[in-house]
Amino acid sequence: MLPNTAFTHGLSARWLYLIRTVEGISSLLSPLEDAIIQRFLPALTGQSAISKELRDLLALPCCLGGLNIADPSSLSFWQYTASCRITTPLAALIVQQEQSYTVSKSSIKQVKANLKTERQAAQKKVLDTLSTNSSPSLRRCIELANEKGASSWLTVLPTKEHGFHLSKGDFRDALCLRYGWPLSDIPSNCACGMSFKVDHAMICPKGGFPTLRHNEVRDITADLLTETCYDVAVEPMLHHLDGETFKLKTAITDDEARLDVSARGVWQHAQRAFFDIRVFYPNARSNLQASSLAAAYRNNECKKKRAYGERIRELENGSFTPLVFSNTDGMGDEASKFYKRIAELLSEKTAKPYSEVMRLIRCKLSFSLLKSAIMCIHGSRSSKHKPFRSDDFDIINSEARFTV
Repeated sequence: MLPNTAFTHGLSARWLYLIRTVEGISSLLSPLEDAIIQRFLPALTGQSAISKELRDLLALPCCLGGLNIADPSSLSFWQYTASCRITTPLAALIVQQEQSYTVSKSSIKQVKANLKTERQAAQKKVLDTLSTNSSPSLRRCIELANEKGASSWLTVLPTKEHGFHLSKGDFRDALCLRYGWPLSDIPSNCACGMSFKVDHAMICPKGGFPTLRHNEVRDITADLLTETCYDVAVEPMLHHLDGETFKLKTAITDDEARLDVSARGVWQHAQRAFFDIRVFYPNARSNLQASSLAAAYRNNECKKKRAYGERIRELENGSFTPLVFSNTDGMGDEASKFYKRIAELLSEKTAKPYSEVMRLIRCKLSFSLLKSAIMCIHGSRSSKHKPFRSDDFDIINSEARFTV
């Protein structure tokens, strides 16, 4: 992760000024691009060969499924042209030898906005071409990588104290999951007896990793609610039923039913809001049958609403919001609205810009889901490991007669 950050935030800036100010140096930058393709990218990604299609994909911004590792030789013409368009009013004043070099800030701002729009359109065109010509599996990976917040872990500076950090192996595993590349150093069979593949690893309950993934998101959500609301409870029990019935047969009627988190003051003052979290694997067969990725989110949200919505409204007199995530760092519409609300409340409380607070929330969730996905791949599911029980300790202590 550190080499990627050093390149995108540091090293690439060394030639950025050059290509903005010197015209026609595209051919001179070709050796630099060759070094990026032949040495840097293979060392970064662990992929021995970088095809032209893959190079074009990695050159795109992170939000479009790339790594923001631009090709300096092809970027030079665009950067020089953009620099000329931005500085045209100032250059005209210099040529006219005016006493004051005052340029309208609004006009420059408009030029920059136009340039940004043109560049985004060009990048979107490249992405559409890549998606059209790629395999169905890679097309699905690009679609997942284009989700809002799915690339937060690639854009943040790595800081261990905040948990925004990946080791070399974890970073390569994250790239393999992002682009559907084969993973190395994985077993051929799972501890449950099934063939070990990524699709199986993400949903296998052996080892409890899906539960740990779910609980990580639950705890982050509870911490955020504690900062902004009151009467926050983790896994709150619902009121017992006294003969009440519900319209839907899928409604949960268990007396021991509980949800993941509840709090007051989220949507309305003093009203209790309930939240239940689901993290699904978008490449599971049931989710691939959905007409689109958005439909998969809606299906999972509807399942939660059918299970708890009526009971929460009628018995608890509260609101219910399903928080649905994909394990590739995306989130459904209901979850997006909820975390935007939390960001709004945090922004008001801390007097910090809303955009900064929202980026922080997305980064926390992104790293949590990403590390959980990597844990599903490399975590130990072996049945040979048995927990050390307290009664075993008592037996050993009495038989061994330890002395201090």
